[in-house]
Amino acid sequence: RGPVSKVQLERHLLPFLDKDVLLVTDANAAYRAFARAHGIAHQAVNISAGKRVRPHPNGAIHVQNVNAYHQRLREWLAPFHGVASRWLPNYLGWRRMLDGGKVTSADQLFRLAIGLIHSER
Repeated sequence: RGPVSKVQLERHLLPFLDKDVLLVTDANAAYRAFARAHGIAHQAVNISAGKRVRPHPNGAIHVQNVNAYHQRLREWLAPFHGVASRWLPNYLGWRRMLDGGKVTSADQLFRLAIGLIHSER
């Protein structure tokens, strides 16, 4: 909630980053401070200034995939009228499964769920 902080990034993002990663973010100063403090390569895209893509020797740098995922997630969560933060990992896993394209119907999802429950007994 609210703007991301360097402390939050250190707690929640740092454990998942390789040292040789290129961190591509929006222009929030917390990302720059985080990357500098941990020696992580960082490129920022200033979306508020109208710059959505930056050229880079290895290809274009943008955050559109993240923005698109965030929009799909928000639209998908809307009918739930909000979720408790403690259950967010479950909803994210559910959404990831749906985005993967392997589950294409409610029937298939139901059969998978029953199979998992049945195998635990």
